[in-house]
Amino acid sequence: MSDDEDPIGSGDGFDNDGGVFDDGDDTAAGDESKTTMDDRGEEDGAEEDDDDGLDVTGERDDVTMSDGNSLVVSTGTAAAERVTTRYLTKYERARVLGTRALQISMNAPVMVDLDGETDPLRIAEKELRERKIPIIVRRYLPDGSHEDWGIDELIVD
Repeated sequence: MSDDEDPIGSGDGFDNDGGVFDDGDDTAAGDESKTTMDDRGEEDGAEEDDDDGLDVTGERDDVTMSDGNSLVVSTGTAAAERVTTRYLTKYERARVLGTRALQISMNAPVMVDLDGETDPLRIAEKELRERKIPIIVRRYLPDGSHEDWGIDELIVD
């Protein structure tokens, strides 16, 4: 099927890397009208503005964000300025236990004495009781910032 028979009707094909490929049958020699990946967005030395402060994964860029003349560092908060509760919620508990049990089932090092226990969920519960789980709970706030809590800092009931 050639580009002329393309049901979408674009006429230009793109490979998976975002660059243009050419089969050589539908372009005249010396045609410079096609844009490659290297040519896009670099005309006149213009760079894209990153106003939202998000990285490529869609999460906030915590290292530094430039906002005009000022420089904003990390959207997280220090331990003294925390506004959320010290209690581990039932949703956080479920996620922490499930994540840690999966890690243990994939042969991650166990942080407590096993005492003959083989069930990964029971081992994860024991680690949580003793506050030995090496996981940090990140709580997002409505203003877009977040708070990081270690398991050893939270009250677990």
